[in-house]
Order: sequence, then structure tokens, then C-alpha cells
Amino acid sequence: MIAVPVSAPQRQCAAASSSYLERHGRPRRPVELHDHVCIGWRPRPDSAPYRWEFVETGRDFNVAVDPAVTTNDMGVMVRMACAGAGVTFGMVQTFQSYFDRGELVPLLEDFCPPFQGSYLYYPKRQRQPLKLRALVDYVCRSKPY
Repeated sequence: MIAVPVSAPQRQCAAASSSYLERHGRPRRPVELHDHVCIGWRPRPDSAPYRWEFVETGRDFNVAVDPAVTTNDMGVMVRMACAGAGVTFGMVQTFQSYFDRGELVPLLEDFCPPFQGSYLYYPKRQRQPLKLRALVDYVCRSKPY
């Protein structure tokens, strides 16, 4: 298999509004999320809420929060967090404009190191189909990072 990077390294983090943090305090460690109102996300209605992933002293672990509400719509999740409804978790890239405007505050960043970004994987063959070759060439030329 050949792997072509299609994004820069990425990070996840927890996030909440300043108004939420004034009322409930700021979690200092991932385990403290159990004491907070959390806004969950799931990719499909028939799947479990996403487990929030962290790293501490080189060890990966996840926290299965008990969300007060769960959605499969990132926009709804972000709007609820901005409105002070709770702490949520997702990609820094999803939250960045809200951080920049002061609508959300990043949380637990020390427990959320960067990880490799997204890749396009395709089989290694001497003769690639022209459509695949065109896609790979386009992706390699269009890297936004």
C-alpha cells in the first residue's frame, strides 16, 4: 500500500464556553470530565457516543463520558457548547475559529498531543488506472498545509 498524506498533523481537545467554565469550573484532568455536563457526538444513531481520547505520560486512554445530550451534527454540538450548555470534544480545526473569537476555550490541551493527519491509501501497482493516478496527482498538488 502507498500512503499519501492529505492533511497536516491534527489534534483533538475538549472545549467549553467561558460562561460554562465560570459556572462549573475548569477540568484540570480528563477524569474530572465525569463531574461536568458533557455534549457528546456519535457518527450514526445506532452507534455509541464517541469516547474522548487522551494521552498521559505516553499512555493512550479514553474517557467514556455520560453526555447530557448527544448529536450526530457537529454544528449543533459546537453551537450548544458556545451557548454554555457543556463541555464537548472534537478536532481543534473544528473549534479553531470559535477559539479565535473567544466563543470557546480549549481544555485539557496537555492531554491532547498532535497525531498524524489523514492519508489517502491506495494499492501499489506498476500500472495505476488513469483516474486513480489523476486523483493522487491532484491531492498531492492541492495540499492546503
